[in-house]
Amino acid sequence: MTTRAPRLVHDAHRHLGVLPAFGFYGGPPVNPDTTARATIDELIADLDAEGTERALVIPNYGVPDPTASFALNELVVEAAQRDDRVRAGLWTSPRPQDAVATEKALALAGEPGVSALKLSFLLGGGVDDPGCLPQLDAVFAAARTHDLVVHVHTSPGAASDLDQVGKLVDRYADDVAVHLVHMGGGMSGHIKLIGSRFFDWVAAGKRVYTDTSWAIGFAPRWFATEIERHGIGADRVLFASDQPWGDFAGEHARLLAATGGRELTDLFFRRNFESLHGF
Repeated sequence: MTTRAPRLVHDAHRHLGVLPAFGFYGGPPVNPDTTARATIDELIADLDAEGTERALVIPNYGVPDPTASFALNELVVEAAQRDDRVRAGLWTSPRPQDAVATEKALALAGEPGVSALKLSFLLGGGVDDPGCLPQLDAVFAAARTHDLVVHVHTSPGAASDLDQVGKLVDRYADDVAVHLVHMGGGMSGHIKLIGSRFFDWVAAGKRVYTDTSWAIGFAPRWFATEIERHGIGADRVLFASDQPWGDFAGEHARLLAATGGRELTDLFFRRNFESLHGF
């Protein structure tokens, strides 16, 4: 069978902004995100070159100093207000030392074009950390008020593990859409999510979503098979490139191969984004 590529592609998670070089893991200062874009013009040129019709754009992050990411919130809002193909996701933080910066970020939640709030525990904090609970409650309250999606990074182990991040789904996803970025993150997260938890949450009425960026090769195909077997969840998975930390062409090819040009292809690459982000 010839795999039919989708005519319209919507990217549910990519970044804007250039970060300072950093000495990761004790090495010399480097900028590994080689395709990071500093300007809206560069972002739009990338969308045009890829054939990306719509995109959710979030401040770039990854270095231990979150001030660089907070400083990019106004840029992504400007991008969304300049080009109606773009939706903005605001960088927030659960850490108590970032409470003032998060409050400032949430003041932008009602701006035209804002569609999501981003959370990550990679820079510290935890789901059950008492110091983080006020910020978490504030982020989800803003999402509830403005009907925004909360994006949460997932990766194996520590505070970003699905065992921890999944508590946010249990706690908040009755009435707030929670997007688990990277499909649980890595082998253990994929198996935990696809093996049962995703379908349990959907069956329980939780507003849970995910994407296939960074997924290990077997996982998107297995996920598509399990969605068809369970008969639920087809409306909860989205294509995401995670540019510049991901690779658009690679992410696109893997998900297209997993869905085989069938009905799931149209849902994952286009229609689920439109439903979730109000296009």
